[in-house]
Amino acid sequence: MRITRRVEFCAAHAYRNSAWSDEENRRVFGKAANLHGHNYVLEVTVEGAPSPSTGMIMDLKALKDLVMEEAVERLDHRNLIADVPEFRQTIPTPENLAVWIWRQLQPRLTDCRLQRIRLCEDLSYWVDYLGEETTDA
Repeated sequence: MRITRRVEFCAAHAYRNSAWSDEENRRVFGKAANLHGHNYVLEVTVEGAPSPSTGMIMDLKALKDLVMEEAVERLDHRNLIADVPEFRQTIPTPENLAVWIWRQLQPRLTDCRLQRIRLCEDLSYWVDYLGEETTDA
């Protein structure tokens, strides 16, 4: 069984590969090479068996508190490149953000398993991360 908690946060970023020239960054990333922001929607899905004593996989307030503490409070109203050390050398794409969020949350879950991170950059674009191994973020 699965439950999902949805939260929102705002953050600014730019797509810039520090090994490339300004011209190459502009050519590859276009306007996204400039500092810009998004109103992100983050969905965190956990799965497990409901507890016989509570009937819940995980208390939704506890899940919200965890997501707020480990992700939203660290990302909300931030310049991801300047304010989040992990993104000084990693391009803060939604893909890399989803992996980073997974890595913040997974170790803190004990009685259920993180099943999916969905990060929506806008209404037409989102990333689903299911915990696949990666070398980024």
